[in-house]
Amino acid sequence: MKKYWGKALSTIALISLVSVGPAEAKDGISLDGSTTVGPIAKSFAAYFTKKYKVQVTVSESGSGNGAKSLINKTCDIASMSRSMKPQEVTAAKSNGVNPVTTVVALDGLAIVVHPSNPVRALSKVQLADIYKGKVTNWSQVGGPNGQIVVIQRESNSGTQESFKELVVGKETPVTRNAETQASNGAVKNRVSLTRGAIGFIGLGFADSSVKKIAVNNILPTSATVKNGTYPLSRPLFFVTNGQPTGVVKQFVDLPKTPDGKLIIKELGFVGKY
Repeated sequence: MKKYWGKALSTIALISLVSVGPAEAKDGISLDGSTTVGPIAKSFAAYFTKKYKVQVTVSESGSGNGAKSLINKTCDIASMSRSMKPQEVTAAKSNGVNPVTTVVALDGLAIVVHPSNPVRALSKVQLADIYKGKVTNWSQVGGPNGQIVVIQRESNSGTQESFKELVVGKETPVTRNAETQASNGAVKNRVSLTRGAIGFIGLGFADSSVKKIAVNNILPTSATVKNGTYPLSRPLFFVTNGQPTGVVKQFVDLPKTPDGKLIIKELGFVGKY
Protein backbone atom coordinates (compact mmCIF):
# COMPACT_ATOMS: atom_id res chain seq x y z
CA MET A 1 0.00 0.00 0.00
CA LYS A 2 2.87 2.38 0.73
CA LYS A 3 4.13 1.69 -2.79
CA TYR A 4 0.72 2.73 -4.14
CA TRP A 5 0.73 6.02 -2.28
CA GLY A 6 4.29 6.66 -3.40
CA LYS A 7 3.18 6.35 -7.02
CA ALA A 8 0.16 8.53 -6.34
CA LEU A 9 2.31 11.22 -4.79
CA SER A 10 4.40 11.38 -7.97
CA THR A 11 1.41 13.05 -9.65
CA ILE A 12 1.59 16.02 -7.27
CA ALA A 13 4.16 17.85 -9.37
CA LEU A 14 1.85 17.59 -12.39
CA ILE A 15 -1.17 18.65 -10.36
CA SER A 16 0.67 21.70 -9.04
CA LEU A 17 1.67 22.99 -12.46
CA VAL A 18 -1.75 24.53 -13.07
CA SER A 19 -3.16 26.98 -10.55
CA VAL A 20 -6.87 27.00 -9.83
CA GLY A 21 -8.27 30.45 -9.14
CA PRO A 22 -11.43 31.13 -7.18
CA ALA A 23 -13.47 31.61 -10.35
CA GLU A 24 -12.53 28.08 -11.36
CA ALA A 25 -13.38 26.47 -8.03
CA LYS A 26 -16.29 24.61 -9.63
CA ASP A 27 -13.78 22.78 -11.83
CA GLY A 28 -11.25 21.94 -9.11
CA ILE A 29 -10.17 22.43 -5.52
CA SER A 30 -7.42 24.69 -4.21
CA LEU A 31 -5.80 24.47 -0.77
CA ASP A 32 -3.34 26.78 0.92
CA GLY A 33 -1.78 26.81 4.36
CA SER A 34 0.14 24.70 6.84
CA THR A 35 3.34 22.83 6.02
CA THR A 36 2.41 20.39 8.80
CA VAL A 37 -0.89 19.53 7.14
CA GLY A 38 0.92 19.58 3.78
CA PRO A 39 1.72 15.85 3.54
CA ILE A 40 -1.90 14.95 4.24
CA ALA A 41 -3.22 17.58 1.83
CA LYS A 42 -0.84 16.46 -0.93
CA SER A 43 -1.59 12.78 -0.46
CA PHE A 44 -5.32 13.49 -0.43
CA ALA A 45 -4.88 15.59 -3.58
CA ALA A 46 -3.10 12.79 -5.43
CA TYR A 47 -5.69 10.25 -4.31
CA PHE A 48 -8.64 12.51 -5.12
CA THR A 49 -7.37 13.42 -8.57
CA LYS A 50 -6.68 9.80 -9.40
CA LYS A 51 -10.07 8.55 -8.18
CA TYR A 52 -12.42 11.37 -9.14
CA LYS A 53 -10.50 13.11 -11.97
CA VAL A 54 -10.83 16.41 -10.11
CA GLN A 55 -7.84 18.74 -10.20
CA VAL A 56 -6.54 19.65 -6.73
CA THR A 57 -3.76 22.16 -6.06
CA VAL A 58 -1.92 22.42 -2.75
CA SER A 59 0.18 25.38 -1.58
CA GLU A 60 2.13 25.40 1.69
CA SER A 61 2.59 29.02 2.70
CA GLY A 62 1.88 28.58 6.41
CA SER A 63 -1.30 28.52 8.48
CA GLY A 64 -1.48 32.32 8.66
CA ASN A 65 -1.32 32.67 4.89
CA GLY A 66 -3.83 29.88 4.50
CA ALA A 67 -6.25 31.86 6.64
CA LYS A 68 -5.57 34.96 4.52
CA SER A 69 -6.22 33.02 1.32
CA LEU A 70 -9.57 31.83 2.65
CA ILE A 71 -10.48 35.33 3.81
CA ASN A 72 -9.54 36.73 0.38
CA LYS A 73 -11.45 33.91 -1.37
CA THR A 74 -8.34 32.76 -3.25
CA CYS A 75 -8.56 29.18 -2.00
CA ASP A 76 -11.36 26.72 -1.35
CA ILE A 77 -9.79 25.15 1.74
CA ALA A 78 -7.35 26.58 4.26
CA SER A 79 -5.21 23.85 5.80
CA MET A 80 -4.21 24.93 9.30
CA SER A 81 -2.25 23.52 12.23
CA ARG A 82 -3.97 25.94 14.60
CA SER A 83 -7.44 27.37 15.04
CA MET A 84 -8.36 30.58 13.27
CA LYS A 85 -7.76 33.60 15.46
CA PRO A 86 -10.71 35.79 16.48
CA GLN A 87 -9.36 38.64 14.35
CA GLU A 88 -9.12 36.30 11.35
CA VAL A 89 -12.71 35.18 11.83
CA THR A 90 -13.81 38.82 12.08
CA ALA A 91 -11.90 39.71 8.90
CA ALA A 92 -13.42 36.72 7.12
CA LYS A 93 -16.98 37.62 8.04
CA SER A 94 -16.45 41.24 7.04
CA ASN A 95 -15.48 39.92 3.60
CA GLY A 96 -18.50 37.63 3.33
CA VAL A 97 -16.64 34.48 4.34
CA ASN A 98 -18.05 32.14 7.00
CA PRO A 99 -15.19 29.92 8.28
CA VAL A 100 -16.26 26.34 9.02
CA THR A 101 -13.64 24.10 10.59
CA THR A 102 -13.24 20.34 10.16
CA VAL A 103 -10.63 18.32 12.08
CA VAL A 104 -8.43 16.44 9.62
CA ALA A 105 -6.21 14.52 12.03
CA LEU A 106 -4.46 14.73 15.37
CA ASP A 107 -0.80 15.57 15.76
CA GLY A 108 1.82 15.77 18.45
CA LEU A 109 4.54 18.40 18.50
CA ALA A 110 7.56 16.13 18.73
CA ILE A 111 10.55 17.62 20.54
CA VAL A 112 13.62 16.42 18.68
CA VAL A 113 17.36 16.49 19.31
CA HIS A 114 20.44 15.09 17.58
CA PRO A 115 20.57 11.27 17.82
CA SER A 116 23.82 11.45 19.80
CA ASN A 117 22.24 13.56 22.56
CA PRO A 118 21.85 11.39 25.70
CA VAL A 119 18.95 13.49 27.07
CA ARG A 120 15.78 11.40 26.91
CA ALA A 121 13.22 13.63 28.57
CA LEU A 122 12.45 17.21 29.53
CA SER A 123 9.67 18.67 31.61
CA LYS A 124 7.48 21.36 30.07
CA VAL A 125 9.10 23.81 32.48
CA GLN A 126 12.60 22.87 31.33
CA LEU A 127 11.50 23.08 27.70
CA ALA A 128 9.99 26.51 28.28
CA ASP A 129 13.17 27.69 30.01
CA ILE A 130 15.25 26.55 27.04
CA TYR A 131 13.08 28.48 24.60
CA LYS A 132 12.97 31.54 26.85
CA GLY A 133 16.77 31.54 27.02
CA LYS A 134 16.95 30.80 30.75
CA VAL A 135 18.64 27.44 30.14
CA THR A 136 21.43 27.60 27.58
CA ASN A 137 23.61 24.55 28.28
CA TRP A 138 22.62 20.88 28.09
CA SER A 139 24.38 20.26 31.40
CA GLN A 140 21.63 22.27 33.10
CA VAL A 141 19.05 19.62 32.14
CA GLY A 142 21.07 16.46 32.68
CA GLY A 143 22.96 16.42 29.42
CA PRO A 144 26.59 16.97 28.41
CA ASN A 145 28.40 20.26 28.70
CA GLY A 146 27.51 22.03 25.49
CA GLN A 147 25.55 24.99 24.19
CA ILE A 148 21.91 24.41 23.30
CA VAL A 149 21.14 25.48 19.74
CA VAL A 150 17.48 26.51 19.83
CA ILE A 151 15.49 26.04 16.62
CA GLN A 152 12.04 27.56 16.10
CA ARG A 153 9.60 28.14 13.24
CA GLU A 154 8.73 31.40 11.52
CA SER A 155 6.08 33.68 13.04
CA ASN A 156 3.48 32.81 10.39
CA SER A 157 3.66 29.13 11.28
CA GLY A 158 0.74 27.49 13.04
CA THR A 159 3.21 25.03 14.53
CA GLN A 160 5.14 27.93 16.06
CA GLU A 161 1.98 29.41 17.52
CA SER A 162 0.85 26.04 18.87
CA PHE A 163 4.23 25.53 20.51
CA LYS A 164 4.16 28.96 22.10
CA GLU A 165 0.63 28.43 23.37
CA LEU A 166 1.39 24.95 24.75
CA VAL A 167 4.87 25.59 26.15
CA VAL A 168 6.24 29.12 26.30
CA GLY A 169 3.12 31.26 26.57
CA LYS A 170 1.42 33.27 23.86
CA GLU A 171 2.81 36.61 24.94
CA THR A 172 6.25 35.38 25.99
CA PRO A 173 9.02 35.94 23.45
CA VAL A 174 11.30 33.11 22.39
CA THR A 175 14.98 33.76 23.03
CA ARG A 176 16.54 36.09 20.48
CA ASN A 177 19.30 33.52 20.00
CA ALA A 178 16.88 31.04 18.44
CA GLU A 179 17.38 30.12 14.80
CA THR A 180 14.29 30.24 12.59
CA GLN A 181 13.49 27.62 9.98
CA ALA A 182 10.72 27.78 7.39
CA SER A 183 9.27 24.27 7.58
CA ASN A 184 9.09 21.05 9.56
CA GLY A 185 11.55 19.50 7.13
CA ALA A 186 14.02 22.34 7.55
CA VAL A 187 13.86 22.06 11.35
CA LYS A 188 14.41 18.31 11.18
CA ASN A 189 17.35 18.70 8.83
CA ARG A 190 19.02 21.35 11.00
CA VAL A 191 18.61 19.27 14.16
CA SER A 192 19.87 16.12 12.42
CA LEU A 193 23.09 17.91 11.47
CA THR A 194 23.68 19.81 14.73
CA ARG A 195 24.73 17.97 17.89
CA GLY A 196 23.55 20.66 20.29
CA ALA A 197 20.27 21.46 18.59
CA ILE A 198 16.70 21.14 19.80
CA GLY A 199 13.57 21.73 17.74
CA PHE A 200 9.91 20.84 17.41
CA ILE A 201 8.19 19.21 14.44
CA GLY A 202 4.92 17.51 13.64
CA LEU A 203 4.95 13.87 14.69
CA GLY A 204 4.50 12.73 11.10
CA PHE A 205 7.83 14.32 10.17
CA ALA A 206 9.91 12.57 12.85
CA ASP A 207 12.22 9.80 11.62
CA SER A 208 15.51 8.13 12.53
CA SER A 209 17.55 11.20 11.52
CA VAL A 210 16.49 12.84 14.79
CA LYS A 211 15.71 11.63 18.29
CA LYS A 212 12.30 12.23 19.87
CA ILE A 213 12.43 12.96 23.58
CA ALA A 214 9.70 12.64 26.18
CA VAL A 215 7.90 15.65 27.62
CA ASN A 216 6.82 15.21 31.25
CA ASN A 217 8.06 11.61 30.81
CA ILE A 218 5.63 10.87 27.97
CA LEU A 219 6.88 10.15 24.45
CA PRO A 220 4.90 11.38 21.44
CA THR A 221 3.29 8.32 19.85
CA SER A 222 0.05 7.67 18.01
CA ALA A 223 -1.39 6.23 21.22
CA THR A 224 -0.38 9.10 23.52
CA VAL A 225 -1.58 11.70 21.01
CA LYS A 226 -4.87 9.86 20.50
CA ASN A 227 -5.63 9.59 24.21
CA GLY A 228 -4.37 13.09 24.96
CA THR A 229 -1.73 12.09 27.50
CA TYR A 230 1.10 13.58 25.45
CA PRO A 231 1.10 17.21 26.63
CA LEU A 232 1.91 18.73 23.24
CA SER A 233 -0.99 17.23 21.28
CA ARG A 234 -3.14 19.26 18.90
CA PRO A 235 -5.71 18.90 16.11
CA LEU A 236 -5.08 19.76 12.46
CA PHE A 237 -7.77 21.47 10.39
CA PHE A 238 -9.38 22.07 7.03
CA VAL A 239 -11.31 25.37 7.01
CA THR A 240 -13.89 26.18 4.33
CA ASN A 241 -16.14 29.10 3.49
CA GLY A 242 -19.42 27.82 4.88
CA GLN A 243 -20.47 24.19 5.08
CA PRO A 244 -18.64 22.43 2.24
CA THR A 245 -20.68 21.03 -0.64
CA GLY A 246 -20.00 19.00 -3.77
CA VAL A 247 -16.43 17.94 -4.45
CA VAL A 248 -15.10 20.17 -1.67
CA LYS A 249 -17.24 18.25 0.82
CA GLN A 250 -16.00 14.96 -0.63
CA PHE A 251 -12.43 16.13 -0.13
CA VAL A 252 -12.98 17.47 3.40
CA ASP A 253 -14.70 14.20 4.36
CA LEU A 254 -11.76 12.04 3.25
CA PRO A 255 -10.38 11.67 6.83
CA LYS A 256 -13.57 9.76 7.70
CA THR A 257 -13.20 7.24 4.87
CA PRO A 258 -11.21 3.98 5.04
CA ASP A 259 -8.74 5.19 2.39
CA GLY A 260 -8.35 8.56 4.09
CA LYS A 261 -7.71 6.92 7.45
CA LEU A 262 -5.06 4.72 5.86
CA ILE A 263 -3.31 7.69 4.24
CA ILE A 264 -3.23 9.56 7.56
CA LYS A 265 -1.83 6.52 9.38
CA GLU A 266 0.84 5.79 6.77
CA LEU A 267 2.01 9.41 6.93
CA GLY A 268 2.60 9.07 10.68
CA PHE A 269 -0.29 11.26 11.80
CA VAL A 270 -3.12 10.16 14.07
CA GLY A 271 -6.66 9.68 12.83
CA LYS A 272 -9.49 11.31 14.75
CA TYR A 273 -12.32 9.25 13.30
